[in-house]
Amino acid sequence: MKKIIHVDMDAYFAAIECREDPSLQGKCVIVGGPPNSRGVVATCSYEARKYGIHSGMSSYQAWQLCPQAVFVHSNFHLYKEISRQVREIFYTWTDLVEPMSLDEAYLDVSENKKNEPNAVKIAQAIKDEVYRSTRLTCSAGVSYNKFLAKIGSDFNKPDGLTVITPENAQEILFALPIRKFHGIGKVTSARMKKMGIHNGADLYQKGLEELMRVFGKAGFFYYNAVRGIDQREIISSWEPKSISCEDTFEEDIGDLNLLLAQLKKLAERLSSRMSTKNIQGQNLVLKLKYDNFELITRSTPLPESTSDYELISEGGEQLLIANWDAKRKVRLLGLGVTKLNCEDDCEQIILDL
Repeated sequence: MKKIIHVDMDAYFAAIECREDPSLQGKCVIVGGPPNSRGVVATCSYEARKYGIHSGMSSYQAWQLCPQAVFVHSNFHLYKEISRQVREIFYTWTDLVEPMSLDEAYLDVSENKKNEPNAVKIAQAIKDEVYRSTRLTCSAGVSYNKFLAKIGSDFNKPDGLTVITPENAQEILFALPIRKFHGIGKVTSARMKKMGIHNGADLYQKGLEELMRVFGKAGFFYYNAVRGIDQREIISSWEPKSISCEDTFEEDIGDLNLLLAQLKKLAERLSSRMSTKNIQGQNLVLKLKYDNFELITRSTPLPESTSDYELISEGGEQLLIANWDAKRKVRLLGLGVTKLNCEDDCEQIILDL
C-alpha cells in the first residue's frame, strides 16, 4: 500500500503578504487587481473568505462584499521563490514530488530518503520545516492514494493534518458533500444534485453504467473515487503542453485594428519567451473573452515547428480576422502555442504557464 502526502499551503499569496507586512495580520487581505480595475482575485485571507470572497471573483465584486478589505498587488517573483524553498524541503524526503501549482504538491513517501516508515511523522516534519523556513503554515493530507490525500489536506484548514486510512475512508467519503469531491466542479455538482446526488453516500448508490452514460469517462473516475480507489501515479517530471500570453484590457475593445495591434504585442512577448527557453511549437491558439465573459478559443497549425515572431504574428492575425465579430467587444485577448518541442529548458516554464 502506497503512502501519499498532499501538501497545500494555507492562503498562500495572502499569507506571504501578511508575513511581509505584519500590519495586515488579522485583516481581510485580497491579492489581485484593485477594486476599481478589471482585475480578479488571485487569493484572499481566511478573514476575507468569511464574506464569500474566492479566487477568480472580480475585484469589484469582492470589494462590494467586503468594502473594508485591503487589496494587495501580486508579487509573483516572491511567490515563486518561496515555492522553490518549500519544494527543496519536499526533495529532502523523496524525489517523487508532483507539483500541482505554486502552493501544492503530491509526494510519494512509500520509500523515502530517510527510511521513515511512518508517513504521518513525515507529513508533520515537513509542516514543521516549512514553517521554520518560511514562517508560513501548510495543511497536509496523508493517505494511500492521491485522491484521498487531496481530500485530507482540505480538512481542518489552516495548519491541518488529516489521515485517511482504508478503515475510515468510506465513512469520510459518504459524509462528504459532493461539491467537496476533488474533480467535481460547480457545473458537475449541479448536474449530480439533479440526479439526487448530494454527498458521497448518494454517489455510492449510482451504478457505473449510469455514471458513465451521464458523465462519460469521468463517470468511471467518480465511481471509483467514492470507493476510495485511485490508481494514478505520482508524476515527478513532464514536459509542458503549452505556453501562452494574454492581456485583460482596461476597457473593452470593439475595433479590429486596435485588437490587431494588441495581438502583435502578444506575439512579440510569446516569441521572446519561447526563444529564451529554447521552445518551439507546432500549433497556434487564439483566445478571446467577450464583454459578457463568453470565452472562445480557436487554433491553427503553424507552417513549421517554430518560435519565429513573424510566423506567430501572421498566424494569430489570420485567426483573429477569421473569427472577428464586429458586433461584440473584447475584454481579453490571448495567444499561445501547443505541441511544443523543448530543447533543454522545458522544466523551467511549468510555473510560468
